[in-house]
Amino acid sequence: MSIRSGAGALALCLVLPLAALAQNAPMQLQPPKPAAAKAAPKAAVVDADDKELIQKANAALSGVTTMIADFTQIGGDGRRSEGKLYVSKPGRMRFEYAKPATLEIVSDGTSVAVRDRKLNTQDVYLIGQTPLKFLLRDRIDLSRDTKVLDVQSTANATMILIEDKATLGGTSRVKLVFDPASFALKQWTVSDPQGQDTVVSLFNVDLSRKPESSLFKINTERMLNTNR
Repeated sequence: MSIRSGAGALALCLVLPLAALAQNAPMQLQPPKPAAAKAAPKAAVVDADDKELIQKANAALSGVTTMIADFTQIGGDGRRSEGKLYVSKPGRMRFEYAKPATLEIVSDGTSVAVRDRKLNTQDVYLIGQTPLKFLLRDRIDLSRDTKVLDVQSTANATMILIEDKATLGGTSRVKLVFDPASFALKQWTVSDPQGQDTVVSLFNVDLSRKPESSLFKINTERMLNTNR
C-alpha cells in the first residue's frame, strides 16, 4: 500500500470534508483562498450560565470512553455519506464509510490514516494536526483546549462553537451540538480553513460495547515520512 504525506492535508479534520475525497477527486495542498475573507469572530463573553453549559459538555465528553455509532455526513457540496463510527479513548477512532464510498479514517492515538480501498492508498497525518483531536482525550476542557466563540441553548439543542488555530492549514472552527437534557453529543460541524463545512450526525449510539483494538491499527511499514 502506498503511504503518502501531504495530499489532502488542508482538508483533514479527522472527519474531513470528504466531498472531494469521496469522489476520488484530486486535492490541492494550497487551494486558493476565498475571494472575500470573513472576519474572525471574537471569543465569546462567557457568563455564568454559559460556563455551566460548557462544564456539562466537558463532563459528558470526558465520561465517554468507548463508542460505537452510526453516522451520516454531509459535505460542503451537499453530498451525503454514511457509515459506522468507533471510538476508544484516548486517541483512537475509526470511520468506516458505507459503499459506494471507499474510504476509511483511522486514528491509533498518535497518527491519523486516510485510506482509500479502491485506489489502495493511505495518507498519514499526526493527530495533533486535526481540529477534533481534543475530543479524543481522556479529560476534556473546551475553555482550556480551544477558544469558545459562542454558546447557545434551546429546548432542542445546546450548541458550543469553538476555534482551533493549531490545525494544519490554518484555523478551523467546530460547532458541537448536544442533547440539552443528557448532553450526549448529537452532531458537529467542522468549518475548515478554506470555509468548507462538513456536518456529521450520530445515531444509534452505544456507549457500553468496547470496539476491537484491531479496528484502530495503522499499517506504517512502508511509510517514508509523516506530516509534521
